[in-house]
Amino acid sequence: MVNAPLLRRTAAGTVLAAAAWHIGPAATWLPAVRRTLGPALDGQGDHGHVALTFDDGPDPRSTPLFLRELDRLSVRATFFVLGSALERHRALGREIVTEGHELAVHGWHHERPWAPRPRRDAQELRRTVEAVRRLAGRRPLWYRPPYGILTAGRWAAARRAGLQPVLWSAWGRDWTARASPDTVLAELNRTLRGGATVLLHDSDSTGARGAWRAPLGALPDLIAACREHGLAVGPLAEHGVRGHRGPVRPPVARAAGMPLLWR
Repeated sequence: MVNAPLLRRTAAGTVLAAAAWHIGPAATWLPAVRRTLGPALDGQGDHGHVALTFDDGPDPRSTPLFLRELDRLSVRATFFVLGSALERHRALGREIVTEGHELAVHGWHHERPWAPRPRRDAQELRRTVEAVRRLAGRRPLWYRPPYGILTAGRWAAARRAGLQPVLWSAWGRDWTARASPDTVLAELNRTLRGGATVLLHDSDSTGARGAWRAPLGALPDLIAACREHGLAVGPLAEHGVRGHRGPVRPPVARAAGMPLLWR
């Protein structure tokens, strides 16, 4: 005789276990969790270096302005691109590479991953990796999931695609309607240290309209402050991310662990 209550409890337990497996790794969105459990995921690298990264492009309305300003400041960065945007704006993607910047993977679309979909995650990540490889002439190294939410499916997909997940150590909260260069710098000042990976956005495709103007306006003071503290600024490929196959260079004692004080 079938024990219906037992079957229901078993089914419920299976669903809960699957949900926990799927969403459990998303706890790494919390800075304290990833700093403790995953320095590489937190983007911690060489203490004498700051990795500058941008999400959500390429965007023909704003990305060229970032490229122009980065060139003026003699800085190279890592652009975490959406595969769907890269396919629509291939010439802009090639310009990013030609200017000496690094392309990395942000996913195909910018979607929240509340429902488990491991097969689709794997397919879309492979599709984005291939789009970057065709355009840049080499495979990307890094993956940052949309919203910084790493599910088990996304983590497994990144691993199969040969990508290392990297979130961030400091951000500017630059996607809101109230963001300005001053608020971006103030937010960065709370957490930016030597060895940090900085998250900014070169597009407002997933934020408030025109929000990209805030990080663009903050760039000169951000770069100046880093340099005044003896910190080099560049892409993740030069950052010596812990756990990556590249070496970590000796830290710069004056910069390591010290907050950057804005003028």
